[in-house]
Amino acid sequence: MRVILASPGRFHLLDLARELHDLGVEVHFYSYVPRKRTEKFGLPNRCHVALLPFLFPLVAWERLFPRLFPRALERLMCWALDILTILRMRPCDVFICMSGVYLQAPRFARWRYGARIIVHRGSRHIVSQSEILSHLPGAQQVTPYMMWRELKSYAIADRIAVPSTQVVESFLPWPEHACKLFLSPYGVDLDQFPLRAGILPSEPTLLFVGPWSYRKGVDVLAKAIEATEGVRLIHVGALLDAPFPNHPRFVHHDPVPQWQLKNFYAAAHVFVLASREEGLAVVQCQALASGLPLVCTDRTGGSDLAGLGIARLIHVVPAGDSEALRRALAQALDDSTGNTGVARITAAERETLGWRAYAMRHLEVMLEMQQPRANDQEQEGTNDLKHSSPGEAHEPKMARMETL
Repeated sequence: MRVILASPGRFHLLDLARELHDLGVEVHFYSYVPRKRTEKFGLPNRCHVALLPFLFPLVAWERLFPRLFPRALERLMCWALDILTILRMRPCDVFICMSGVYLQAPRFARWRYGARIIVHRGSRHIVSQSEILSHLPGAQQVTPYMMWRELKSYAIADRIAVPSTQVVESFLPWPEHACKLFLSPYGVDLDQFPLRAGILPSEPTLLFVGPWSYRKGVDVLAKAIEATEGVRLIHVGALLDAPFPNHPRFVHHDPVPQWQLKNFYAAAHVFVLASREEGLAVVQCQALASGLPLVCTDRTGGSDLAGLGIARLIHVVPAGDSEALRRALAQALDDSTGNTGVARITAAERETLGWRAYAMRHLEVMLEMQQPRANDQEQEGTNDLKHSSPGEAHEPKMARMETL
């Protein structure tokens, strides 16, 4: 099987590309991620199609001047990624890409090579996401252009890969999109995030990794911590649209390379994520694999991770409820210090969090997608298809948690 994965940055598609290659799939990863960086994440050189030499001016604009004509940059980047991917495209059976970013490239792959299309949507349905963010005036909003592209990408997809049940639920008002969903929680590089060892700090320490923004619920998180005595928060990530508390109990660190995050996980008691809206944050998998209890909201995908058999380590609270978050943090801190007798994550449980399991679920779906091709002529004009409902004929089989 020949598979193309297209992504502007690394995201989770680089990890998927690496694991599919190790499973024997012919993989090509199209991205502006530098070749040396993809090598560090284990992807062989022959699998990487470099776009950075052609996109360098736009990438520099995006990194150095993100607030300079951002909507023009958004349009130019999407257009350039689409065109360059088409110009350098190789024959493929499956084309996998990030939703909204690519439209013409997957269409070309289908027209030229008969490829099946899988788009990855990491967050809630774009309309649902936009509605949530619209109630947060200080938060970065979804632009009309990206709204249009997202909806178009859902329409052209054969499958839409999503990471959590709450994302699935956000698609239900649009049955023409929901019938294409493929549910598969993200994974983690288990070698890069070993079980923490050593002595923990004496002061109860919470860790949050990610942008400091209203979308991540940091105002709710700050309120919960301020109501809890003797607890400090370590934040690792960029400071975006929300003010960072000017208080000794709140400690900020700028973004660090992923391989350095294990040092922060090793020095914390509990990982916390108070997001108002997102699909499934990979940092939750990293924290759990490192042995930390997790406190998260019902908008982070944490409930799906609990379904892997590690529910004892995960405390899920309603998004926006600072008091529920405070109580859950207190309980998780007790768990972390051994006061409640909660067992640590086991080696077998850690394996269910790995990227290999994620890739296996994708390979199963891709093989299923190839089967109808051989039977297209036999099925053409049969009564089953003639009398089926529009959604019934194309309804995919969702990957369920039991398969893990």
